[in-house]
Amino acid sequence: MQGLDLVIFDLDGTLVETAPEISDAVNDALRHFDWPAVDETLVANWIGHGTVALLAHAVARATGSTTEAVQADGRIEAVRAVYDGCYAARCGSRSRLYPGARETLTALREAEVKIALVTNKEGRYTRRVLEVHGLTEAFDRVIAGDTLATKKPDPAGVLACLETFAATPGRSLFIGDSAIDAATARNAGVPVWLLPHGYNMGEPVDNVDADRILPDFATFLREGLEPARSSPGVPPASRVAR
Repeated sequence: MQGLDLVIFDLDGTLVETAPEISDAVNDALRHFDWPAVDETLVANWIGHGTVALLAHAVARATGSTTEAVQADGRIEAVRAVYDGCYAARCGSRSRLYPGARETLTALREAEVKIALVTNKEGRYTRRVLEVHGLTEAFDRVIAGDTLATKKPDPAGVLACLETFAATPGRSLFIGDSAIDAATARNAGVPVWLLPHGYNMGEPVDNVDADRILPDFATFLREGLEPARSSPGVPPASRVAR
């Protein structure tokens, strides 16, 4: 992987498709309170800002309320406590690695590139997903949603990885699947490449301010990466790797 010292990945929607089992756990929790289930597509659209935000959307949808009201009236803590048990039971049951994800991590390791994970998923869930999919040893550093005082799009997690490995932004790369990931990388001054198979709040990633849109991990492996040559100002259509 010529030109790279550090690659930072997002988790949900980038390396692992987790929406099906997250949706199952959300609906398990809603049924516990005798609320109607929500559609898996909606759950996928709500992934990205952490568990509390996800559950606030789900409860608001199921009860005809607003996310602000749900977060203000105290219900969310009770729902989260139930959801914890539901997700622990569901984790690994219907998630899967995206094609080429494991091979990409292996290739980076063999090339002696440092590998980090920066996700808004809470640490206990992150550890479980990595364990289930055999990725516990795949990363040199993992920063979850509760590791630091802030979460993405705050750049603290990315900056912490740069500091840990004494890496420069120009020889680093963030790979994600959403506008949140793009904003995080931009805030840290790191090039960002996005994959289209994830959870960008239900919107296509083609118009997100990214340096490149990769169709899949196979392209990553085939071409190698040299982010210093990326051009952030290129129009989105020209940035799609085909």
